[in-house]
Amino acid sequence: MSSYLDYLIFLGNPQALRLIQSILNYFDNRSTNASAESFNAKVKAFRSQFRGVRKVDFFLFRLSNLFG
Repeated sequence: MSSYLDYLIFLGNPQALRLIQSILNYFDNRSTNASAESFNAKVKAFRSQFRGVRKVDFFLFRLSNLFG
């Protein structure tokens, strides 16, 4: 009985539902978030190369020219 109650509590958790949805999305569409993770890593490396950002507009302009 307690395992069934734990299961219902788990399903009522919105974070758990998002996790399950993303796992099932892979099996339905064979899609992952690897491209987004790769882009985030590129942005992080680009930002660390210049040791911070002073002007956000110029930073976004450079990102769009390099990776857009």
